Amino acid sequence: MIRTVLADFRGWLAAPRLIAPTPLGEGWRLWAVMLGLYCAGLVVIGGVLIVWQRAFQVPAPEAFRGYSGPVLALAVILLAPVGEESLFRGWLTGRPRALWLLGMALLAGLMLVAVQVHWHDQVASIGFVAVVIAALVGWLVLRRRVDPPRWFGRGFAVWFYASVAVFALAHMANYPRLSWTLVPMVMPQMWAGLVFGYLRMRRGLIASILAHACGNAAALGVALLVR
Repeated sequence: MIRTVLADFRGWLAAPRLIAPTPLGEGWRLWAVMLGLYCAGLVVIGGVLIVWQRAFQVPAPEAFRGYSGPVLALAVILLAPVGEESLFRGWLTGRPRALWLLGMALLAGLMLVAVQVHWHDQVASIGFVAVVIAALVGWLVLRRRVDPPRWFGRGFAVWFYASVAVFALAHMANYPRLSWTLVPMVMPQMWAGLVFGYLRMRRGLIASILAHACGNAAALGVALLVR
């Protein structure tokens, strides 16, 4: 079983393709193997990054500094997996309503940034409300359509690896200042994007959320022990 899963994972990374996920209840062993592989990969990557961090004096991430234990656990183990998997991989099946919501989420994010930097605040605020309404209307119109657009299927490998790259690079925001030395520090997130993306397409969004939550729980536990 393990060899079969690993071979399928290698084949997937060589040529990502658009498929319909199998329900998680029909393939828990695949999920367990991939979770074990993910954790093993984190151990290896973590060892390399410790050396890199010390060699170049890379600062520690500050994303959750100052939060209490319960709040930190809630954010890391529940909120982050649900939110990040939905945003970065929820649309990978190419369903029209998911692609529409992704587009609207990106537009809404731009509107919020515009408000934050005080660039046409009023227009941006109205635009944000309009985008939220458009997202709801679009979802209602597209909710019964399941076939992905042809352009999405043809370029699936590009969309898949783009989701992996953006997911990883987004975590550079966890650090107090940006520099080229931070690029290797997002290798764990790059690895996570590959594993979770595979699980999302093989066993569905719930599978990737659960794996994400388990991985975050393990990492948080280790961090608290060595604190």
